[in-house]
Amino acid sequence: MDARGPSPWPPTAGAAPELPQPRRPVEPPLVRFVTPPRTVRRVPRALVMALVVLLLGGAFALGARWYAAANAFGPAAGHEEARVPLGAPPVESSLDHGPHAFTALQADGTTPVAYDPCRPIHYVVRTAGAPDGADQLLTTAIDRVSAATGLQFVDDGTTTEAPSPKRHAYQPDRYGKRWAPVLVAWSDALETPALEGDVAGLGGSASVHRDGVDVYVTGSVTLDTDEVARLLATPNGQAIALGVVSHELGHLVGLDHVDDPAELMYPSTNLSVTSFAAGDREGLAVLGEGRCTPHL
Repeated sequence: MDARGPSPWPPTAGAAPELPQPRRPVEPPLVRFVTPPRTVRRVPRALVMALVVLLLGGAFALGARWYAAANAFGPAAGHEEARVPLGAPPVESSLDHGPHAFTALQADGTTPVAYDPCRPIHYVVRTAGAPDGADQLLTTAIDRVSAATGLQFVDDGTTTEAPSPKRHAYQPDRYGKRWAPVLVAWSDALETPALEGDVAGLGGSASVHRDGVDVYVTGSVTLDTDEVARLLATPNGQAIALGVVSHELGHLVGLDHVDDPAELMYPSTNLSVTSFAAGDREGLAVLGEGRCTPHL
């Protein structure tokens, strides 16, 4: 459904970039593949009563890349790692069945790449340019994803970091010796060219490969300030905007698009689908049961 060409997802696993050999007797967490942010098409400015179409696709050029850098190696292993998962998907998720897909899979071709459930997902928000009500919008969407996955999110406050398709996953000078927190930023097409045209948001995560497993360590969600503000000002706009942010957070934790129009992760949606449906919830539950990775 992407008007500008097929989405380049899932990304093709490529050779990890050459990194200097570590001086410590551990395997460095090499990048197995990169995950450029996803996109969501904006709602037309003139809303119709029956249907609002949000075209979703891959707007970033293939050359855009995320790099897990750690002064080439990354932080010390096991930061904030608990012995058991911090949460779990709801029991009733076992009753949810529907179409769902994952952005990337492990080498077995079945298990999805996911965040480590034994450590929290920290996030920061660049609030510059945020529309009125943005805080509640983001908090509600994060609560939705956390409830569906069991993954625990921690608000680290605000940041001045600008969104970038080449954002480093390890930024010790800015965030300390840990994986950089997820960045949520409000932006526009002038700063973020990928928002040009009918794109309202971008979202995705970067994975690191270590000891035979790929794990998401950070990510980014970039939202078009003007388009979300227009949505919030329309009838039922709060629900529609919440669906847009929830969709992008679904991409953040590892969901891909599906072909069922009843699901929020469908490339097009209408006014009646503004929250996660059964297939979305089933996929989110699987992503919440990822592998704990104390070696990262």
